[in-house]
Amino acid sequence: MGKLAVGVAVGVAVATCAVAGVVVGRRLRSRRKWRRVVGVLRELEESCETPVGRLKQVVDAMAVEMHAGLASEGGSKLKMLLTFVDRLPNGSEIGTYYALDLGGTNFRVLRVQLGGTRSSILSKDVKRQRIPQHLMTSTSEDLFDFITSKLKQFVEQEETVSEAAQSRTRELGFTFSFPVKQISIRSGFLIRWTKGFAIEDMIGCEIIERLQAALMKKGLDMCATVLVNDTVGILALGHYYDADTVAAVKIGTGTNACYMERADAIIKCQGLLTSSGAMVVNMEWGNFWSSHLPRTTYDIEMDMESPNPNDQGFEKMISGMYLGDIFRRVLLRMCEESDVFGPVSSKLLIPFVLEMPLMAAMHEDDTPDLKVVAAILREKLEIQDVPLKARRLVVKVCDVVTRRAARLAAAGIVGILKKIGRDGTGGITGSRSRSDAKMRRTVVAVEGSLYTSYMMFREYLHEALNEILGEDVAQHVVLRTTEDGSCVGAALLAALHSSSSSSSEGLHRRR
Repeated sequence: MGKLAVGVAVGVAVATCAVAGVVVGRRLRSRRKWRRVVGVLRELEESCETPVGRLKQVVDAMAVEMHAGLASEGGSKLKMLLTFVDRLPNGSEIGTYYALDLGGTNFRVLRVQLGGTRSSILSKDVKRQRIPQHLMTSTSEDLFDFITSKLKQFVEQEETVSEAAQSRTRELGFTFSFPVKQISIRSGFLIRWTKGFAIEDMIGCEIIERLQAALMKKGLDMCATVLVNDTVGILALGHYYDADTVAAVKIGTGTNACYMERADAIIKCQGLLTSSGAMVVNMEWGNFWSSHLPRTTYDIEMDMESPNPNDQGFEKMISGMYLGDIFRRVLLRMCEESDVFGPVSSKLLIPFVLEMPLMAAMHEDDTPDLKVVAAILREKLEIQDVPLKARRLVVKVCDVVTRRAARLAAAGIVGILKKIGRDGTGGITGSRSRSDAKMRRTVVAVEGSLYTSYMMFREYLHEALNEILGEDVAQHVVLRTTEDGSCVGAALLAALHSSSSSSSEGLHRRR
């Protein structure tokens, strides 16, 4: 019996050791898998680093590229397009004006009544309308027939009987947010379509002519007075509210910026004369690029697989259309490195499956157990039963991607301020130090869902702005949110350049 007992004891001990070995092995493998996932995050953090020194390099690069784009056509990645808007609304505008805003799969019609004093918009009516998919690839006649028919319905619904009886031709501002070669305040030729449009007979055609022909066909007594880009409209509205507004930035699905430049600084159009000595320049800053931008392997892969590789590099790092897909690519890499998130979901293989609002919702999830993160992973990406520590990792990835985007956007804004001497250093060619540069109050109008609806993005942008400028200078710079600027601003510019004043038509260039 003694020998049997000893044998049993030895067997139990061996079995216990074996079980312990299995448990320890599993723990070691689990730790290795977790370390691999954390390693992906650490690598991302290092690649996305934006210390203030690097941001200042981006600022300098932006200002230099702006200068080069103003010096010659094709001299910079920044197109620096002339808008022929040489003055901005100042509050004296009075009357009722309309606007039409076409910049994507939706368009808007708007009617404003202006009271003649600054910030005096007595009434504002807006209607949004989705463009049927087939019209985006049909003919220009079909597209403009549809738009003007909706505009006519809107006019008839909004006007009172007394207004309709007035003989004055209604005046319209047209916001057309596609690449345009503009030759005057109300004339421009379509260079190419973007955003899913592919209407071949419109390429190279004069835009206002097509719109005006459609208005006449509908029997609508309306004159398109100005043709503008959406950021120009935002700048116009910002200046209408605040005379210190010198630039406008849109940071939403896409991104762009414009600002008021001295006419004599636009070297590529020497001899250009304006009544104000200045002109709004549409930067098309989404195409900005610099070696100082912190690019990751995920950015490179996304760019190469996009419809426009090696194009819109800045936009692909900071705008809402792309942030969700950068996150998706990081999460896919994590899933390939480890089974912490379970099997690789087929949803993670679909480009742009995760839109920016969902990424923002995960980033800003303040529930103790990150229920919002779990729900989005489960319902949108079909990733089930993610442990809490992995959900925390998801939030961290959102944070890294968003923080880089916001800080780079801030650097872009300061680049504009540097170019026009509003950053406290005296400008791109200035030699004054911060201590002796006199700062004026400077307002930048900002629109776009990424800035207005994503709190963490907005906070990171403001934080970076303060770091780059320093508190003494930053206190003079105001970012002011506007609403419907691309549409309301076009109506304000229509009022400013109404048929009662023909001076704006004298400002043009050869096609």
